[in-house]
Amino acid sequence: MLARALKAKGWEVEVVNAGVSGDTAADGLARFDWSVPEDANAIVVEFGANDMLRGADPAATEVTLSHILAKAHDAHMATLLAGMVAAPNYGADYKRRFDAIYPELAERYDVPLYPFFLEGVAGVRSLQLSDGLHPNRDGVERIVEGILPSVEAVLAQAKR
Repeated sequence: MLARALKAKGWEVEVVNAGVSGDTAADGLARFDWSVPEDANAIVVEFGANDMLRGADPAATEVTLSHILAKAHDAHMATLLAGMVAAPNYGADYKRRFDAIYPELAERYDVPLYPFFLEGVAGVRSLQLSDGLHPNRDGVERIVEGILPSVEAVLAQAKR
């Protein structure tokens, strides 16, 4: 859907979805070298929801995401960091520590931040699968609509 939206806006790019449902940030880091094409000019880093759902220590998730961002930086990839927010059921302290990961990393690595990947979708039943967590087709369309300007900005940066 992202590739189609970009094409409609005049972008001639190949979009590779290297995501795997259920992956934690550590899973993404473990397969970064073989799942991200060597010639990639840009990357969207979107991990953390599964870390949060499993109650992972936010400090560990932050370290792992930092390694992913460092790899992208070292490979000279323009990078967009897509953030996640913690569910309130983990308590205020966990939520504060988890939610702080993304703005801190975006600042540290000087990359743009799309604050909440599931903006406009989380908690909206009509945009979710029956599991109440994952977006359905309409939900993915909403995500693409929301994140598209940020992706375009990163692509423009990659062209420089």
